[in-house]
Amino acid sequence: MEVDSGKITTKAAGGRGRGERKKAIPKSVKAGLQFPVGRIARFMKRGRYAQRMGIGAPIYMAAVLEYLAAEVLELAGNAARDNKKTRITPRHVQLAIRNDDELGKLLQGVTIASGGVLPNINPVLLPKKPGVSEDKGSQAKSPKKKA
Repeated sequence: MEVDSGKITTKAAGGRGRGERKKAIPKSVKAGLQFPVGRIARFMKRGRYAQRMGIGAPIYMAAVLEYLAAEVLELAGNAARDNKKTRITPRHVQLAIRNDDELGKLLQGVTIASGGVLPNINPVLLPKKPGVSEDKGSQAKSPKKKA
């Protein structure tokens, strides 16, 4: 073992050693993702979703999860800003998901705790607007049968 300027290197006999060890680069950094690829790979292996798993499967899964999280957070942030709030609450997440067609279909059976319900009033229950004539309303109905 030699010590040169604070670095410790190990050399085998004849000078054929590994030399200095490179610092490990996470798979998330290699893939350019924020979500942990290694952790997702571990979860997928331990979950036994399949007997074998390709090397790209956890990377793809991390990318999809990251995209969905970014989409939900962006819409929830917009909902919070519309309500003049700076903090995203479960209510904002609920409004964001239910007002978006694709996310609403994806998360159709999901219940969000403290999310509340979408504001919705049946148009029949709303008061009639003044100035609307009654004649137009009667024409919209089905014609009466002649006796």
